[in-house]
Amino acid sequence: MEYNTTRDKLLIPEYGRNVQKMVTYMMAIPERDTRTRYAEMIRDLMATLNPGLKIMEDYKHKLWDHLYVISDFKLDVDSPFPAPSREEMFRKPDPLPYPQTKVKVRHFGKNLNSLIERALAETDEDKRKNLTQLIGYYMKLSYINWHREPVHDDMIKNELSVLTEGKLQYEQGGYRVYFDNRQNFESNKNNKNRNNGNRNKGGGQQQQQQPQQQQRSGGGSKHKKFKNRFKELLLQ
Repeated sequence: MEYNTTRDKLLIPEYGRNVQKMVTYMMAIPERDTRTRYAEMIRDLMATLNPGLKIMEDYKHKLWDHLYVISDFKLDVDSPFPAPSREEMFRKPDPLPYPQTKVKVRHFGKNLNSLIERALAETDEDKRKNLTQLIGYYMKLSYINWHREPVHDDMIKNELSVLTEGKLQYEQGGYRVYFDNRQNFESNKNNKNRNNGNRNKGGGQQQQQQPQQQQRSGGGSKHKKFKNRFKELLLQ
């Protein structure tokens, strides 16, 4: 019995051992034209075994690079692409730098600083007030997404006043953010209704769920209006 520990190491395991054996056999062929023809057939087989590469624009170049790796960079054929070097193929990418942006209040996110700067730079008083109200609405959404609990307008007003040193004052009641703390309860209730409907084979439960879905879907249009209004003010 032959164990994998006694076999040659698979240079690219995704293509399997049979492809590596084909490459080894192809490299032993003395005629260069024949080797090239065998290499092209192996490349087509590799494309079949790894169809995800076809999404890439230069997937043929990638397949030839893989073929060179499987041959341990000893492949000597007429390739349509230059032979890659070992250092080029196994070079590690440069480390990504850490972001240097300091977030004053994490649950509001780093985009809040850009929004505040945009509002402070606005000279038109009406646009500045509108931007302030939209920033307050954005702070409400961020707070709810972070803490999963409703927030009062007084807190948003105080937070914005502290962040801007009193230069921006949020007016209460500008926008309302709907917070549904019954999400888990509604999902469990819908599951029970669905199970009861399957048992009874009746449509009454579905008719009862439609008004609830319509009520919960009302906030989507408000969010779209807010986003469109915000874009209009920023582009002005």
